[in-house]
Amino acid sequence: MRWIRAAGRGLLVLAVVLAGYGGTGARADGGSEGRGPLTLATGGDLTGYLGSLLQGWNRAHPSERVTLVELPDSPDETRAQMITDLRDGDHGRFDVLNIDVAWTSEFAAADWIRPLPRDRFPLGSFLPPVVDTATYDGQLYAVPYVTNAGLLLYRKDILAAEGVPAPRTWAELERDAKTIAPRHGLDGYAGQFLPYEGLTVNAAEAVYSAGGTILGDEGDRVTVGSAAREGIGFLARGVREGWVPKEALTYTEEESRRAFQDGRLLFLRNWPYAYVSASAAGSAVAGKVGAVPLPGPDGPGTSVLGGSNLAVTTHAAHPETAARLIAYLTSEGVQRQVLLKGALPPVRADLYADPELVRKFPYLPTLRASVLTAAPRPKSPRYDQVSLVVQAVVHDAMTGHTTPAAAVRRLARELAEIARRG
Repeated sequence: MRWIRAAGRGLLVLAVVLAGYGGTGARADGGSEGRGPLTLATGGDLTGYLGSLLQGWNRAHPSERVTLVELPDSPDETRAQMITDLRDGDHGRFDVLNIDVAWTSEFAAADWIRPLPRDRFPLGSFLPPVVDTATYDGQLYAVPYVTNAGLLLYRKDILAAEGVPAPRTWAELERDAKTIAPRHGLDGYAGQFLPYEGLTVNAAEAVYSAGGTILGDEGDRVTVGSAAREGIGFLARGVREGWVPKEALTYTEEESRRAFQDGRLLFLRNWPYAYVSASAAGSAVAGKVGAVPLPGPDGPGTSVLGGSNLAVTTHAAHPETAARLIAYLTSEGVQRQVLLKGALPPVRADLYADPELVRKFPYLPTLRASVLTAAPRPKSPRYDQVSLVVQAVVHDAMTGHTTPAAAVRRLARELAEIARRG
Protein backbone atom coordinates (compact mmCIF):
# COMPACT_ATOMS: atom_id res chain seq x y z
CA MET A 1 0.00 0.00 0.00
CA ARG A 2 2.87 2.44 0.58
CA TRP A 3 3.45 2.97 -3.13
CA ILE A 4 -0.24 3.89 -3.51
CA ARG A 5 -0.03 6.24 -0.55
CA ALA A 6 2.95 7.95 -2.11
CA ALA A 7 0.95 8.48 -5.27
CA GLY A 8 -1.91 9.91 -3.28
CA ARG A 9 0.36 12.47 -1.67
CA GLY A 10 1.30 13.79 -4.95
CA LEU A 11 4.79 12.51 -4.17
CA LEU A 12 6.82 9.69 -5.76
CA VAL A 13 4.38 7.34 -7.35
CA LEU A 14 6.05 4.51 -9.18
CA ALA A 15 9.48 2.96 -9.31
CA VAL A 16 10.05 4.19 -12.85
CA VAL A 17 12.21 7.11 -13.71
CA LEU A 18 12.71 7.62 -17.35
CA ALA A 19 13.09 10.67 -19.48
CA GLY A 20 15.36 12.08 -22.08
CA TYR A 21 15.78 13.60 -25.47
CA GLY A 22 17.27 12.71 -28.79
CA GLY A 23 20.16 15.14 -28.88
CA THR A 24 23.79 14.86 -27.89
CA GLY A 25 25.14 15.34 -24.42
CA ALA A 26 25.98 11.80 -23.33
CA ARG A 27 28.92 11.21 -21.02
CA ALA A 28 32.17 10.02 -22.51
CA ASP A 29 31.08 6.43 -21.90
CA GLY A 30 27.80 6.92 -23.78
CA GLY A 31 26.97 5.26 -27.08
CA SER A 32 27.51 7.10 -30.35
CA GLU A 33 23.76 7.51 -30.75
CA GLY A 34 23.02 8.18 -27.11
CA ARG A 35 21.78 4.62 -26.61
CA GLY A 36 22.70 2.16 -23.90
CA PRO A 37 21.82 1.06 -20.37
CA LEU A 38 20.27 3.43 -17.83
CA THR A 39 20.24 3.74 -14.06
CA LEU A 40 16.92 4.91 -12.67
CA ALA A 41 16.38 6.37 -9.19
CA THR A 42 13.01 6.47 -7.49
CA GLY A 43 11.40 6.48 -4.08
CA GLY A 44 8.68 4.30 -2.63
CA ASP A 45 8.07 0.56 -2.95
CA LEU A 46 8.06 -1.34 -6.22
CA THR A 47 4.91 -2.92 -7.59
CA GLY A 48 4.50 -6.24 -9.32
CA TYR A 49 3.08 -4.37 -12.29
CA LEU A 50 6.09 -2.15 -12.68
CA GLY A 51 8.58 -4.93 -12.26
CA SER A 52 6.97 -6.95 -15.04
CA LEU A 53 6.75 -3.88 -17.23
CA LEU A 54 10.46 -3.20 -16.97
CA GLN A 55 11.29 -6.86 -17.43
CA GLY A 56 9.40 -6.71 -20.72
CA TRP A 57 11.40 -3.65 -21.81
CA ASN A 58 14.69 -5.25 -20.84
CA ARG A 59 13.90 -8.46 -22.74
CA ALA A 60 13.11 -6.44 -25.87
CA HIS A 61 16.13 -4.13 -25.46
CA PRO A 62 19.01 -6.19 -24.05
CA SER A 63 21.60 -3.53 -24.92
CA GLU A 64 19.50 -0.78 -23.28
CA ARG A 65 18.61 -2.40 -20.00
CA VAL A 66 17.15 -0.38 -17.16
CA THR A 67 18.53 -0.83 -13.64
CA LEU A 68 16.34 0.39 -10.77
CA VAL A 69 17.76 2.11 -7.70
CA GLU A 70 15.11 2.31 -5.01
CA LEU A 71 15.63 5.14 -2.54
CA PRO A 72 13.91 5.46 0.87
CA ASP A 73 10.12 5.52 1.07
CA SER A 74 10.18 8.95 2.72
CA PRO A 75 9.84 11.66 0.03
CA ASP A 76 12.11 14.01 1.98
CA GLU A 77 14.84 11.38 2.16
CA THR A 78 14.38 10.47 -1.49
CA ARG A 79 14.72 14.10 -2.53
CA ALA A 80 17.81 14.53 -0.36
CA GLN A 81 19.54 11.49 -1.85
CA MET A 82 18.68 12.56 -5.38
CA ILE A 83 20.11 16.02 -4.76
CA THR A 84 23.29 14.56 -3.27
CA ASP A 85 23.79 12.50 -6.43
CA LEU A 86 22.92 15.41 -8.73
CA ARG A 87 25.49 17.63 -7.06
CA ASP A 88 28.18 15.08 -7.94
CA GLY A 89 27.86 16.13 -11.59
CA ASP A 90 29.47 13.67 -14.00
CA HIS A 91 30.30 11.40 -11.08
CA GLY A 92 26.63 10.93 -10.24
CA ARG A 93 25.24 7.44 -10.68
CA PHE A 94 21.62 8.32 -11.60
CA ASP A 95 20.73 8.87 -15.25
CA VAL A 96 17.00 9.37 -14.86
CA LEU A 97 14.73 10.34 -11.98
CA ASN A 98 11.12 9.99 -10.95
CA ILE A 99 10.37 13.31 -9.28
CA ASP A 100 7.36 14.72 -7.50
CA VAL A 101 5.62 17.29 -9.70
CA ALA A 102 6.50 20.02 -7.20
CA TRP A 103 10.25 19.44 -7.63
CA THR A 104 10.47 20.20 -11.35
CA SER A 105 11.12 23.92 -10.98
CA GLU A 106 13.72 23.44 -8.25
CA PHE A 107 15.66 20.79 -10.18
CA ALA A 108 15.45 22.72 -13.46
CA ALA A 109 16.59 26.01 -11.91
CA ALA A 110 19.60 24.24 -10.40
CA ASP A 111 20.51 22.80 -13.83
CA TRP A 112 20.25 19.24 -12.48
CA ILE A 113 17.83 18.09 -15.19
CA ARG A 114 17.94 18.96 -18.86
CA PRO A 115 15.30 20.59 -21.07
CA LEU A 116 13.39 18.24 -23.37
CA PRO A 117 11.99 18.77 -26.89
CA ARG A 118 8.20 18.69 -26.80
CA ASP A 119 7.87 16.89 -30.14
CA ARG A 120 9.43 13.69 -28.76
CA PHE A 121 6.50 12.98 -26.44
CA PRO A 122 2.68 12.68 -26.84
CA LEU A 123 1.90 15.81 -24.82
CA GLY A 124 -1.20 16.57 -26.89
CA SER A 125 -2.78 13.33 -25.63
CA PHE A 126 -2.38 14.31 -21.98
CA LEU A 127 -4.85 16.10 -19.74
CA PRO A 128 -3.75 19.72 -20.37
CA PRO A 129 -2.97 20.84 -16.79
CA VAL A 130 -0.47 18.04 -16.17
CA VAL A 131 1.94 19.40 -18.76
CA ASP A 132 2.33 22.65 -16.82
CA THR A 133 3.77 20.73 -13.86
CA ALA A 134 6.65 19.61 -16.09
CA THR A 135 7.69 23.06 -17.29
CA TYR A 136 9.94 25.77 -15.92
CA ASP A 137 10.64 29.20 -17.39
CA GLY A 138 8.68 28.31 -20.52
CA GLN A 139 10.59 25.09 -21.25
CA LEU A 140 9.74 21.41 -20.82
CA TYR A 141 12.07 19.83 -18.26
CA ALA A 142 10.24 16.57 -17.56
CA VAL A 143 7.37 14.46 -18.91
CA PRO A 144 4.23 13.69 -16.87
CA TYR A 145 3.71 10.02 -16.09
CA VAL A 146 1.06 9.90 -13.34
CA THR A 147 -1.31 12.64 -12.28
CA ASN A 148 -3.60 13.13 -9.29
CA ALA A 149 -6.18 15.53 -7.90
CA GLY A 150 -7.92 15.83 -4.58
CA LEU A 151 -11.55 14.70 -4.20
CA LEU A 152 -14.18 15.16 -1.53
CA LEU A 153 -15.21 11.70 -0.33
CA TYR A 154 -18.52 11.47 1.51
CA ARG A 155 -20.89 8.97 3.07
CA LYS A 156 -23.54 8.72 0.39
CA ASP A 157 -25.74 6.49 2.55
CA ILE A 158 -25.99 9.13 5.27
CA LEU A 159 -26.61 12.05 2.92
CA ALA A 160 -29.26 9.98 1.11
CA ALA A 161 -30.97 9.23 4.42
CA GLU A 162 -30.96 12.96 5.20
CA GLY A 163 -32.25 13.83 1.74
CA VAL A 164 -29.40 16.21 0.88
CA PRO A 165 -26.99 16.17 -2.06
CA ALA A 166 -23.22 16.15 -1.77
CA PRO A 167 -21.93 19.65 -0.94
CA ARG A 168 -20.80 21.94 -3.75
CA THR A 169 -19.85 24.93 -1.59
CA TRP A 170 -18.01 25.56 1.65
CA ALA A 171 -21.24 26.74 3.26
CA GLU A 172 -22.98 23.46 2.43
CA LEU A 173 -20.02 21.46 3.67
CA GLU A 174 -19.91 23.40 6.94
CA ARG A 175 -23.67 23.07 7.46
CA ASP A 176 -23.70 19.30 6.92
CA ALA A 177 -20.51 18.76 8.94
CA LYS A 178 -22.01 20.73 11.85
CA THR A 179 -25.52 19.27 11.82
CA ILE A 180 -25.70 15.91 10.03
CA ALA A 181 -22.42 14.40 11.21
CA PRO A 182 -23.20 14.67 14.97
CA ARG A 183 -26.63 13.09 14.47
CA HIS A 184 -24.89 9.99 13.15
CA GLY A 185 -22.08 9.96 15.70
CA LEU A 186 -19.48 11.12 13.17
CA ASP A 187 -16.88 13.84 12.94
CA GLY A 188 -17.56 16.34 10.18
CA TYR A 189 -14.64 16.98 7.88
CA ALA A 190 -10.92 16.24 7.68
CA GLY A 191 -8.00 16.60 5.33
CA GLN A 192 -4.27 16.24 5.78
CA PHE A 193 -3.51 18.84 8.45
CA LEU A 194 -0.28 17.65 10.07
CA PRO A 195 2.44 20.23 9.26
CA TYR A 196 4.05 18.42 6.29
CA GLU A 197 3.65 18.54 2.52
CA GLY A 198 0.03 17.42 2.79
CA LEU A 199 -0.87 20.59 4.69
CA THR A 200 0.78 22.68 1.98
CA VAL A 201 -1.49 20.95 -0.53
CA ASN A 202 -4.64 21.45 1.56
CA ALA A 203 -3.79 25.10 2.21
CA ALA A 204 -3.05 25.78 -1.46
CA GLU A 205 -6.36 24.19 -2.44
CA ALA A 206 -8.22 26.43 0.00
CA VAL A 207 -6.47 29.54 -1.34
CA TYR A 208 -6.95 28.53 -4.99
CA SER A 209 -10.62 27.68 -4.38
CA ALA A 210 -11.14 31.18 -2.98
CA GLY A 211 -9.78 32.60 -6.25
CA GLY A 212 -6.27 33.40 -5.03
CA THR A 213 -2.71 32.34 -5.62
CA ILE A 214 0.44 32.10 -3.51
CA LEU A 215 3.32 32.84 -5.86
CA GLY A 216 3.33 34.25 -9.36
CA ASP A 217 5.39 33.31 -12.39
CA GLU A 218 8.29 31.12 -11.27
CA GLY A 219 8.28 32.08 -7.61
CA ASP A 220 9.67 35.58 -8.01
CA ARG A 221 6.48 37.38 -6.96
CA VAL A 222 4.32 36.92 -3.84
CA THR A 223 0.59 37.04 -4.60
CA VAL A 224 -1.12 36.14 -1.32
CA GLY A 225 -3.95 38.49 -0.38
CA SER A 226 -7.60 38.49 0.64
CA ALA A 227 -8.29 35.13 -1.01
CA ALA A 228 -5.52 33.56 1.07
CA ARG A 229 -7.12 35.03 4.18
CA GLU A 230 -10.48 33.53 3.15
CA GLY A 231 -9.00 30.12 2.42
CA ILE A 232 -6.93 29.89 5.60
CA GLY A 233 -9.92 31.23 7.52
CA PHE A 234 -12.09 28.39 6.22
CA LEU A 235 -9.67 25.79 7.58
CA ALA A 236 -9.11 27.58 10.89
CA ARG A 237 -12.84 28.12 11.41
CA GLY A 238 -13.49 24.41 11.04
CA VAL A 239 -11.18 23.57 13.94
CA ARG A 240 -12.41 26.45 16.07
CA GLU A 241 -16.07 25.53 15.58
CA GLY A 242 -15.51 21.79 15.93
CA TRP A 243 -16.69 20.49 12.57
CA VAL A 244 -13.02 19.70 11.86
CA PRO A 245 -11.89 17.45 14.73
CA LYS A 246 -8.73 18.50 16.54
CA GLU A 247 -7.37 15.01 15.87
CA ALA A 248 -7.25 15.94 12.18
CA LEU A 249 -4.33 18.28 12.99
CA THR A 250 -2.25 15.08 13.22
CA TYR A 251 -3.55 13.49 10.01
CA THR A 252 -1.53 12.56 6.96
CA GLU A 253 -3.13 10.76 4.01
CA GLU A 254 -3.22 7.43 5.80
CA GLU A 255 -4.55 8.58 9.17
CA SER A 256 -7.33 10.50 7.43
CA ARG A 257 -8.11 7.55 5.13
CA ARG A 258 -8.40 5.19 8.09
CA ALA A 259 -10.69 7.60 9.95
CA PHE A 260 -13.04 7.73 6.97
CA GLN A 261 -12.76 4.04 6.12
CA ASP A 262 -13.45 3.03 9.72
CA GLY A 263 -16.70 5.02 9.62
CA ARG A 264 -15.66 7.98 11.78
CA LEU A 265 -15.99 10.82 9.24
CA LEU A 266 -18.78 12.22 7.11
CA PHE A 267 -16.46 14.07 4.69
CA LEU A 268 -12.81 13.64 3.73
CA ARG A 269 -10.49 15.44 1.35
CA ASN A 270 -8.03 12.89 -0.05
CA TRP A 271 -6.59 11.45 -3.26
CA PRO A 272 -8.46 8.85 -5.37
CA TYR A 273 -6.55 5.94 -3.82
CA ALA A 274 -8.58 6.53 -0.63
CA TYR A 275 -11.81 6.03 -2.60
CA VAL A 276 -10.50 2.72 -3.94
CA SER A 277 -9.44 1.57 -0.49
CA ALA A 278 -12.65 2.67 1.26
CA SER A 279 -14.77 0.96 -1.40
CA ALA A 280 -12.92 -2.37 -1.26
CA ALA A 281 -14.25 -5.53 0.34
CA GLY A 282 -13.68 -5.52 4.08
CA SER A 283 -14.00 -1.74 4.44
CA ALA A 284 -16.54 -0.59 7.03
CA VAL A 285 -17.96 1.83 4.45
CA ALA A 286 -17.79 -0.34 1.31
CA GLY A 287 -20.68 0.55 -0.98
CA LYS A 288 -21.37 3.73 0.98
CA VAL A 289 -18.75 6.06 -0.53
CA GLY A 290 -19.34 8.89 -2.98
CA ALA A 291 -16.90 11.36 -4.52
CA VAL A 292 -17.32 14.88 -5.86
CA PRO A 293 -14.94 17.72 -6.73
CA LEU A 294 -13.66 19.75 -3.80
CA PRO A 295 -16.11 22.51 -2.85
CA GLY A 296 -15.26 26.20 -2.88
CA PRO A 297 -16.89 29.41 -1.63
CA ASP A 298 -19.45 29.63 -4.44
CA GLY A 299 -19.27 26.24 -6.16
CA PRO A 300 -16.71 23.58 -7.03
CA GLY A 301 -13.25 24.56 -5.87
CA THR A 302 -9.75 23.93 -7.19
CA SER A 303 -7.55 20.95 -6.42
CA VAL A 304 -3.78 20.87 -6.38
CA LEU A 305 -2.25 18.62 -9.01
CA GLY A 306 -0.35 15.65 -7.64
CA GLY A 307 1.58 12.91 -9.36
CA SER A 308 5.08 12.44 -10.71
CA ASN A 309 7.15 13.59 -13.66
CA LEU A 310 10.00 11.80 -15.40
CA ALA A 311 13.23 13.77 -15.78
CA VAL A 312 16.68 13.09 -17.22
CA THR A 313 19.74 14.29 -15.36
CA THR A 314 22.19 16.62 -17.04
CA HIS A 315 24.87 13.93 -16.88
CA ALA A 316 22.67 11.12 -18.29
CA ALA A 317 24.73 8.72 -20.37
CA HIS A 318 22.15 7.62 -22.94
CA PRO A 319 19.48 10.25 -23.57
CA GLU A 320 18.18 8.65 -26.78
CA THR A 321 17.33 5.45 -24.93
CA ALA A 322 15.58 7.47 -22.27
CA ALA A 323 13.55 9.33 -24.90
CA ARG A 324 12.35 6.14 -26.57
CA LEU A 325 11.55 4.53 -23.25
CA ILE A 326 9.49 7.45 -22.02
CA ALA A 327 7.45 7.34 -25.22
CA TYR A 328 6.73 3.71 -24.40
CA LEU A 329 5.75 4.51 -20.81
CA THR A 330 3.34 7.22 -21.90
CA SER A 331 1.73 5.09 -24.63
CA GLU A 332 -1.96 4.36 -24.26
CA GLY A 333 -1.46 0.67 -23.52
CA VAL A 334 0.99 1.25 -20.70
CA GLN A 335 -1.04 4.10 -19.26
CA ARG A 336 -4.06 1.78 -19.17
CA GLN A 337 -2.04 -0.66 -17.07
CA VAL A 338 -1.02 2.15 -14.73
CA LEU A 339 -4.71 2.49 -13.86
CA LEU A 340 -5.83 -1.14 -14.07
CA LYS A 341 -2.95 -2.68 -12.13
CA GLY A 342 -1.73 0.28 -10.12
CA ALA A 343 -5.00 2.15 -9.42
CA LEU A 344 -3.02 5.29 -10.27
CA PRO A 345 -4.47 8.14 -12.35
CA PRO A 346 -2.98 8.13 -15.86
CA VAL A 347 -2.09 11.27 -17.79
CA ARG A 348 -3.76 10.10 -21.03
CA ALA A 349 -7.02 12.02 -21.44
CA ASP A 350 -8.92 9.44 -23.49
CA LEU A 351 -8.72 6.80 -20.75
CA TYR A 352 -11.03 8.83 -18.51
CA ALA A 353 -13.91 8.31 -20.94
CA ASP A 354 -13.30 4.61 -21.59
CA PRO A 355 -16.54 2.77 -20.63
CA GLU A 356 -14.73 -0.31 -19.34
CA LEU A 357 -12.46 1.73 -17.11
CA VAL A 358 -15.32 3.92 -15.84
CA ARG A 359 -17.26 0.79 -14.82
CA LYS A 360 -14.27 -0.43 -12.85
CA PHE A 361 -13.34 3.01 -11.46
CA PRO A 362 -16.60 5.01 -11.09
CA TYR A 363 -14.77 8.09 -9.82
CA LEU A 364 -12.95 8.66 -13.13
CA PRO A 365 -15.34 11.32 -14.55
CA THR A 366 -15.15 13.25 -11.26
CA LEU A 367 -11.38 12.91 -11.18
CA ARG A 368 -11.10 14.12 -14.77
CA ALA A 369 -13.14 17.22 -13.91
CA SER A 370 -10.94 17.86 -10.89
CA VAL A 371 -7.70 17.46 -12.86
CA LEU A 372 -8.92 19.76 -15.64
CA THR A 373 -9.55 22.57 -13.14
CA ALA A 374 -6.57 21.79 -10.90
CA ALA A 375 -3.48 23.93 -10.43
CA PRO A 376 0.15 23.12 -9.57
CA ARG A 377 1.64 23.88 -6.22
CA PRO A 378 3.54 27.19 -6.15
CA LYS A 379 6.48 27.04 -8.53
CA SER A 380 9.77 28.12 -7.02
CA PRO A 381 13.46 27.25 -7.26
CA ARG A 382 13.25 27.14 -3.44
CA TYR A 383 10.07 25.12 -3.23
CA ASP A 384 11.17 23.21 -0.13
CA GLN A 385 11.44 26.49 1.79
CA VAL A 386 8.13 27.76 0.41
CA SER A 387 6.37 24.60 1.55
CA LEU A 388 7.86 24.76 5.04
CA VAL A 389 6.66 28.35 5.47
CA VAL A 390 3.14 27.54 4.27
CA GLN A 391 2.92 24.57 6.63
CA ALA A 392 4.10 26.50 9.67
CA VAL A 393 1.90 29.55 9.09
CA VAL A 394 -1.29 27.64 8.28
CA HIS A 395 -0.83 25.22 11.17
CA ASP A 396 -0.47 28.16 13.56
CA ALA A 397 -3.75 29.56 12.25
CA MET A 398 -5.57 26.22 12.52
CA THR A 399 -4.36 25.66 16.09
CA GLY A 400 -5.50 29.15 17.09
CA HIS A 401 -2.02 30.54 17.74
CA THR A 402 -2.61 33.32 15.24
CA THR A 403 -5.50 34.82 13.30
CA PRO A 404 -5.99 34.19 9.57
CA ALA A 405 -5.27 37.87 8.88
CA ALA A 406 -2.02 37.79 10.85
CA ALA A 407 -1.13 34.48 9.21
CA VAL A 408 -1.45 35.99 5.74
CA ARG A 409 0.72 38.97 6.68
CA ARG A 410 3.40 36.64 8.02
CA LEU A 411 3.10 34.38 4.97
CA ALA A 412 3.58 37.29 2.59
CA ARG A 413 6.58 38.58 4.54
CA GLU A 414 8.39 35.22 4.72
CA LEU A 415 7.64 34.27 1.12
CA ALA A 416 8.97 37.64 -0.04
CA GLU A 417 12.22 36.94 1.78
CA ILE A 418 12.49 33.55 0.05
CA ALA A 419 11.79 35.13 -3.32
CA ARG A 420 14.43 37.79 -2.67
CA ARG A 421 17.05 35.16 -1.89
CA GLY A 422 16.01 33.10 -4.91
